[in-house]
Amino acid sequence: MEDEGYRANHAFDGNDYQCTHFVIYDGDEPIGASRVRWFKDFAKIERTAFRKAYRNVRVLRDTSRFIFDHAAMKGYDRIVTVAEEHYARVWMRILGFTLLDENPVSRPGQTSKFYLLEKRVDVPEHAIRPDTPINVMIRTEGAWDKPLSFG
Repeated sequence: MEDEGYRANHAFDGNDYQCTHFVIYDGDEPIGASRVRWFKDFAKIERTAFRKAYRNVRVLRDTSRFIFDHAAMKGYDRIVTVAEEHYARVWMRILGFTLLDENPVSRPGQTSKFYLLEKRVDVPEHAIRPDTPINVMIRTEGAWDKPLSFG
């Protein structure tokens, strides 16, 4: 928020209550975060940020791969994001996103241009579906391959 000059009331909105927050750690140290909202036919990555010391291709790729795999396990094969022009190039070059709309939009009072990007991912055969066994479906979010523990 500080790097971009955003106020807290801009960064935290009503969507924070109905999305998945991914917090990225290096050991016990939080180094970044990303928010994903879930729509009928696609997942939307939002508000991805890393601490300055961790802004590198490896961290971005590892984080993205984890989010892509998580979305695919939930049955989503389409991921979108909205990115400012200079970040859009990173999303496309490093993460394989493509332009969904070549016409950028600007926020009122700002000169920055924002692009809508898309990435397709493969949904695995064992993705969560309505006919997934109950003992898998009730497991902790993202831990569908781990047996339940009641200890």
